[in-house]
Amino acid sequence: MDEGSQPSADTERYVLRLYVAGSTKRSTRAIENTREVCDTYLKGRHELEVVDLYQHPEAAAREQIIAAPTLIRLFPVPLRRIIGDLSDRQRILTSLGLDARTAEMK
Repeated sequence: MDEGSQPSADTERYVLRLYVAGSTKRSTRAIENTREVCDTYLKGRHELEVVDLYQHPEAAAREQIIAAPTLIRLFPVPLRRIIGDLSDRQRILTSLGLDARTAEMK
């Protein structure tokens, strides 16, 4: 890649962190929905970390998590937060900066 060129949206690596609160239905649904989006639209170019706030309560204060589940896109910047069970796929794709039509053609 040239020094001045930027990675394209279909090759850029995504780093995501999902904060959940235990193994509730809402948390489980958020994990499943996030993994499905990653497997469908970011296959082979994402890193997903799931953090249970019951096991790591300090993470809530450190990351200023006010509700769970919360998905944070750490990279590419800018940082983005999505709060909820992540069942609205279009909202997730838009928040992550992904174009569903382009991703589905792959």
